[in-house]
Amino acid sequence: MKKSILLLTIILNFTTVMAQTSVLNFTVKDRKGNDVALSEYKGKVLLIVNTATKCGFTPQYEELEALYKAYKDKGLEILDFPCNQFGNQAPGTEEEIHSFCTLNFGTEFPQFKKIEVNGENEDPLFTFLKKEKGFEGFNLEHPIGKILDEMMTKADPDYASKPDIKWNFTKFLVDGDGKVIARYEPTHDIKLIEQDIVKLLEGKKDCCCCGK
Repeated sequence: MKKSILLLTIILNFTTVMAQTSVLNFTVKDRKGNDVALSEYKGKVLLIVNTATKCGFTPQYEELEALYKAYKDKGLEILDFPCNQFGNQAPGTEEEIHSFCTLNFGTEFPQFKKIEVNGENEDPLFTFLKKEKGFEGFNLEHPIGKILDEMMTKADPDYASKPDIKWNFTKFLVDGDGKVIARYEPTHDIKLIEQDIVKLLEGKKDCCCCGK
């Protein structure tokens, strides 16, 4: 009976997410567990990121903070969702993660409650993000890109055809109306992401970059 109820709940949640057309329709939890309606960010350009504190990509926090400082006053918001699903690289409580980020990288952008981004317990926001923008491949010129590709191909030769989040620091760019514009894997050059952010802030919809 419990399994049937759980399955029905998953189906209903999935159906609800599939009917959504905007990130702004979702509500998430801040790091203290309070509801945050993403409609509060209407008109803002969003970069939504699943993060980890003990990952080879963790230094990207510094690059993200630099973007935030440069463009916050022009309409950029970075939404940080810690996730422990990839190599258990986001251990600790929300407050411990927040303290680590502020102490080591001086982060000031909003950090939310730790979530799952894949599987039956995944946050509905990420279900929607993956529906809107699937995986487009790692940048194989990046040294870690080759490692990730080889590791995932070995585990699942078909991995590249699936939209699930592959690793920490996957990023989604969202316009002021809540439309998902682009997805970037953690191997993507932050300077190219910056170019897309600037275009959106200037009111242009034609981003130059794919998601690698």
